[in-house]
Amino acid sequence: MPLLDVYTKALTAQQVAHLLRRTTFGGTPAQLKDLTGKTADFIVQKLLVAQPVPTHPTDLDGTNFHEKPYGVPGTTDMERNTADGVRRNILKRWWLGSMVNQPLSISEKMTLFWQNHFVSTATTVSDSRYLYRQNQLLRKLALGNFKTFVIEITKDPAMLLYLNGNQNLVGKPNENYGRELQELFTIGSGNYNEEDVKAAARVLTGWRGLNYRDNTTGTIGIEFRANQHDVTDKVFSKFYGNKIIKGRTGATAGDDELKDLVDMILAQKETARFIVRKFYRWFFQAEISALVEKEFIEPLATIFQKDYEIKPVLLAMFKSQHFYEDAMLGSQIKSPLDLIVGAFRNFNYQIPDTKTDRTTFDLATQYIFQRSREQQMEVLDQVSVFGWRPYYDTDFYEIWISSTTLALRGVFTDALVKGNANLKLSINVVDLAKATSTPDDPVKLVDEITANLFAFPLTKPQKDYLIDKVLIADLPRYEWGLEWNAYASDPTNKNKLNAVKTKLDTFFTFALRLAEYQMG
Repeated sequence: MPLLDVYTKALTAQQVAHLLRRTTFGGTPAQLKDLTGKTADFIVQKLLVAQPVPTHPTDLDGTNFHEKPYGVPGTTDMERNTADGVRRNILKRWWLGSMVNQPLSISEKMTLFWQNHFVSTATTVSDSRYLYRQNQLLRKLALGNFKTFVIEITKDPAMLLYLNGNQNLVGKPNENYGRELQELFTIGSGNYNEEDVKAAARVLTGWRGLNYRDNTTGTIGIEFRANQHDVTDKVFSKFYGNKIIKGRTGATAGDDELKDLVDMILAQKETARFIVRKFYRWFFQAEISALVEKEFIEPLATIFQKDYEIKPVLLAMFKSQHFYEDAMLGSQIKSPLDLIVGAFRNFNYQIPDTKTDRTTFDLATQYIFQRSREQQMEVLDQVSVFGWRPYYDTDFYEIWISSTTLALRGVFTDALVKGNANLKLSINVVDLAKATSTPDDPVKLVDEITANLFAFPLTKPQKDYLIDKVLIADLPRYEWGLEWNAYASDPTNKNKLNAVKTKLDTFFTFALRLAEYQMG
């Protein structure tokens, strides 16, 4: 059966959970219930609807820092840098909170994909206003046209600073962005040479960002300096058919030559293949077989190259037979953000609005930030321009898991079960048990809870172990029914509540530490 054929059957709860894990970090209980039985086409169309930008991040006083000067005149450079460091932290936490509270939409996952594709890091850029502006650009173009995206990100102030485009001048070309544009952002290594890097750098001379670390109210933006642009013709290699981009003069020279450069790169078939493979490794799995390359990547790349619209490619991917194959379920190791944000969403935790409860918002988002950073996925601060290693060094996609990070994952899930009064966080294990069809039956209880927790079914021996050795710890199975019914008949009795809660806490703590929970 062709891999790109549309999957037309109504989706099971397990398939809906799979789709939402891959596109939104994970569905809420209400979303899973509402969407089970719907078709892939119905759900994916909803996921790909453009969403409004989340409410702006704000300073601790509630004002929008991206509209303010970099620092207060009269303060020292160190004081201004410290203040902006706080804002960069707020920006990261604002984004993490937006991931947890997102509506039914792929927008947050796609924005993260593009930030990891077009990497610019907070540490290097070191101006929160530049970073916020870029985040808005990523959101705006995440489901739009890739050609427009490449042009706009090339001129983005944060990118110009991060990859030294602001230092790229006639007579003194800086090749940094010209190289990464080809190797990482469009066509991929092996499809250009050093001659092409040098020529691209000359095309891109003359751009710079405005008001970087400026202590006035100047607008963050870009400027093309025609007198710093290389106006000579740029000759490319055989990889691009020895294309010549004609040198221009005047105010529009930068835009005109940039358009020619992007058109040239996107005209190559390998560019569309390169981007589609990146989509596949992000949303499907790291390994691409010869069959998948031929019957999935190639036809999708053909669709993509027609006009480089992003949404039709994603629509075809998430409606495909291939996406819903049994072998695809649980075929990824959860990234730290998939694990952490997904757990918050799966257990129905909402982060409060900054206007109603700034204290809890700050505590909760800082908690998520700390957990993701220690598990080696700090948002907006990848180690290198290549992005997070499992997505580019795909022979090592397992490195999300190490002896250190696995232990930290366990500490995180243990804390979820224990709860945190300061964060107003509790997964309420008793309510989760109540939500099953027959909570006094340990077999059905474990069947239904594990179906929601794991990407693929546990084996019967695993479930038996969870019942007999974890939930009721070598007691006869009927004991669970007796204890549950005693609680259900007298729910305000603390002793009866604690009798079932203690067992459920032990069960969830153990279940969330299983290797299977690390797969998504």
